[in-house]
Amino acid sequence: MDPRYPIGPFQMDGQTLTEEQRHRFLQQIEEAPTRLREAVRGLSSQQLETPYRPGGWTLRQVAHHIPDSHINAYVRFKLAVTEQEPTIKTYEEGEWAKLADAQEPAIEISLQLLEALHHRWVLFLRSLSNADFARTARHPSRGPVTVDWLLAQYAWHGRHHVAHITSTREQRGWS
Repeated sequence: MDPRYPIGPFQMDGQTLTEEQRHRFLQQIEEAPTRLREAVRGLSSQQLETPYRPGGWTLRQVAHHIPDSHINAYVRFKLAVTEQEPTIKTYEEGEWAKLADAQEPAIEISLQLLEALHHRWVLFLRSLSNADFARTARHPSRGPVTVDWLLAQYAWHGRHHVAHITSTREQRGWS
């Protein structure tokens, strides 16, 4: 297993999802805060300072990264639905992970942020029509991507980073 991709790299054939796939991915986004909370439950401050792989982020940085990323995602979705093919703004996630708010505070603040964000995000996603899921945003390196594609990517993203934490726990024997 490649420790960078404990559930495998993101893959999606095409740009359109079936209703069943949308439902499954929306459910995964809805469950991400609970899964993250379960993954970090009981970890000590010292354990949270453990990188998930050599040269990788600490578990604390991973826990703070997820809401950083998903805040950006929420904005991307809303822009895609309300504007004509807006360009997605990227951000230097590695640099964000070095900032004090991703290294110092207790992760509870990010868990609460993620819970509130995902509650609002899921309400928004459930309101979308098929036409909304077909709308596009322009990704700087991929070109036009649909809201369906974004949905699949961010459902994967939450599972991907939770797996960084759970696989580290398993490898180290932290129950």
